[in-house]
Amino acid sequence: MNYATWRPVYRRILGDFGFDAEADERARDRLATQVDPFDERRLDRIDGATVAVAGAGPSLADETAVAAAADVVIAASAAAETLGESGVDVMVTDLDKTPDTARALTRAGVPVAVHAHGDNLDAVEEWVPRFDGDHVLPTTQAEPRGPVVNYGGFTDGDRAAFLADAFGADRLRFPGWDFDDPSVSPTKRRKLAWAERLLHWLERRRDDRFSVLDGRREGIDPL
Repeated sequence: MNYATWRPVYRRILGDFGFDAEADERARDRLATQVDPFDERRLDRIDGATVAVAGAGPSLADETAVAAAADVVIAASAAAETLGESGVDVMVTDLDKTPDTARALTRAGVPVAVHAHGDNLDAVEEWVPRFDGDHVLPTTQAEPRGPVVNYGGFTDGDRAAFLADAFGADRLRFPGWDFDDPSVSPTKRRKLAWAERLLHWLERRRDDRFSVLDGRREGIDPL
């Protein structure tokens, strides 16, 4: 994802939630001081693969077979805990849940895409030094800088999908995605709505149709 393409969408997200771009940039810059550039060749196996983008919704417990059948599994946040260390090839997290799982995965040699944004600077400072830095892929939703990259996306789940797309995934599968989960907070519900919009945007960019959006497209406000 070219940042010039991502930037207008990012600005709409900032405006919708009232987020501060400068706070995102401060977190990005702090993360940049804690890590070295990630060797992206380690993710070459995504190219041409069927990738399960595992969400952390309650349905994941019943859909682990979808993840197991994929060539590569990219787990969003707490989905990594549900799937277990051996069931995850990459984790995507902003450290708001299960940072211990993220730390354990890096120490087991599993790449973890650690995302810095304006609301998690404290978590970045607390947890990233405790990870095995060789396995940390640093990301931002702001303009990329130094070792910190931006493949597009906003929530852990849709960022995982954009990461898969950036590395050439052929097919995307979506176990554990629950857009209508009644247990989430109003803010989380708004974030899920954005995740849905972003997946809709991504499938159009790929000239694809994600099954997770079947029956929902007519109700999505397109980007």
